[in-house]
Amino acid sequence: MKIKHILTAGLTALTVAAGAATADEVKIGIAAEPYPPFAAPDAAGNWVGWEIEIIGAVCAAAKLECVITPVAWDGIIPSLTGQQIDAIMASMSITEERMQTIDFTNPYYNTPAVIVADKSMDIAATPESLAGKILGVQASTTHQAYAQAHFEGDTELRIYQTQDEANQDLVAGRIDATQADSIAMADFVNSDGGGCCEIKGAVANDEAILGKGVGAGVRKGDDALREALNAGIAAVLADGTHEAITARYFTTSIYSE
Repeated sequence: MKIKHILTAGLTALTVAAGAATADEVKIGIAAEPYPPFAAPDAAGNWVGWEIEIIGAVCAAAKLECVITPVAWDGIIPSLTGQQIDAIMASMSITEERMQTIDFTNPYYNTPAVIVADKSMDIAATPESLAGKILGVQASTTHQAYAQAHFEGDTELRIYQTQDEANQDLVAGRIDATQADSIAMADFVNSDGGGCCEIKGAVANDEAILGKGVGAGVRKGDDALREALNAGIAAVLADGTHEAITARYFTTSIYSE
């Protein structure tokens, strides 16, 4: 697998090319906003992280030449439908609402949504416990949709453009809690900046909102690309590549059937 660097929207992107790659590049959209440990630019501006490695492995297995293309999260689905990118691999949950606009591959990871708060706060991941509290969530995510459906009313919601901004306000005491993916928040609470806080528990499952895991999004009718990516996902799960990449970032599996 070879790697070359190109400039995309002011950010350094990576082209991951597999042997016997197709002639056309497949633009894989990721969120331009850092989302460690899944995807974030390093000191040199190169995108690194678990999801970046998974993209490379899936594209190699599928014999696709993939270009990592950062796009603002709130515009990532319009960028796909508008053909600025060909697929989305940006920790996007497979939900019925999104499936009205785009298609998805099979999941390549699946983790619960959790509530995080200061260690000193007696908070649980329930509407009753969050009543009267201020909860921060990232805009245009399943977490915002879930919070609006299950917490809004008795709980004040604050919407942030990035999860990093919500985390910063949590540390500063401007919000009482935040809801986000368990793996991303485990990385946060184990960091120097997040040592004040802890995961209080997983929210009750609502598959209609939280979805059926994280998959790659493709345009409606792009069955050839969807099936190629499905084949790549199946291959990295079967041959141990997914597990090996995961072990470099996490202490437990983040894939479940």
